[in-house]
Amino acid sequence: MSDLTARIRENIVLLGALAANLGIAVAKFVAAGITGSSSMLTEGVHSVVDSGNQILLLYGQKRAKRPADAAHPFGYGRELYFWAFVVAILIFAVGAGVSVYEGYLHIIEPEPLSDPTINYVVIAVSFLLEGSSWWIARREFKASKGDLGWWEAIHQSKDPAGFIVLFEDSAALAGLLIAGAGVWVSHALGDPRIDGYASIAIGGVLGIVAVLLAREAKGLLIGERAEPRVVARVREAVSAHPAITAVNHVRTIHTAPDSIFVAISADFDDNLTMGEGETIIEQIEQALKKEEPRLSSIYIRPEKASDAAPDRTTGQ
Repeated sequence: MSDLTARIRENIVLLGALAANLGIAVAKFVAAGITGSSSMLTEGVHSVVDSGNQILLLYGQKRAKRPADAAHPFGYGRELYFWAFVVAILIFAVGAGVSVYEGYLHIIEPEPLSDPTINYVVIAVSFLLEGSSWWIARREFKASKGDLGWWEAIHQSKDPAGFIVLFEDSAALAGLLIAGAGVWVSHALGDPRIDGYASIAIGGVLGIVAVLLAREAKGLLIGERAEPRVVARVREAVSAHPAITAVNHVRTIHTAPDSIFVAISADFDDNLTMGEGETIIEQIEQALKKEEPRLSSIYIRPEKASDAAPDRTTGQ
C-alpha cells in the first residue's frame, strides 16, 4: 500500500490532469453535439489530446525507470524525453491541426445558432477542473524551481512531465476563455462564423505551446548538461583535494531527470604513484556522490593541464 501511495504522490500532477481532462472531454463533446459549436468541439478534441499526452508521459516515466543492461549501460532514463517530444508533436499535429481545420469548416459552412446555455455551463465547470489541475501543476513546479524565475526554471528543468502539464493546462484555460468569448460574440452578433474564428484562435494557442514544448524536449533528447551550480560544486569538490593541482574540465549530461553522467579531467600531483592515484580517485568519487546523489556515473581522467583540450563549455 505504501508503494502505491508513493507512486500516486510521484505522479500527482499527471494523474490529476488526466482525471480532469477525461471528464471534461465528455462534457465538451456532449455540449458540442447539442449546440453545434465549433469551438466546443475543438475544446473536446483538445481535452482528448491532453488525456492521451498524460497517458504517454506516465508510460514514458515507467519505461524510463528500467534498470541499465548490456544494450543500455546508462539506463533508459532518456526515453522519457522521447515521449515528451512525441507529446509536443501530438499537440501540434492533432490538437492545433484539428482546431484550425474545424474552425475553417465552420467559417465556410456555418451552422445555425442554438441555445448557448449548455456551452456556458460546460465552460464554467471545465474552467474549475482545469484550474484545479493547473494549480496542482503550478504548486509542484514552484516547489521544485527554487529561486529561479519561471521561464529559466522551465528551460533548465530536466523533468519534462511537470512543465508539460503546466503548459497544457495554461493552454486549456486560455482555450476555454477563447471558446466562451467566441460563443458569446457569435450569439451577440448573430454570426456563427465567429465561433469558427475562435476555434482557429485556439489552434494558434496550441501551436505556440507545441513549438515551445518541442524546443525544450529536443534539447533534453539531444542531451543537456547539469545545472551550472552542480557543475560548479563538482569542480570545487575535485579542486579541494590536495593531490589535484588543476581541474581541466567538468563535462556533464543528464541521462534521466534524476541521473547525471560526469566526466572530469584533472591534473594530479606528479609525485603520486599509480596506487595512490587510484585511491585518490575513489576518494573523490565517494565525496562527489555524497555532495550530489544524482551523479550516477563518474569518470575521472588524470591528465596534465598542458595537454588537456580547452574546456569549450566554460570558455577556458
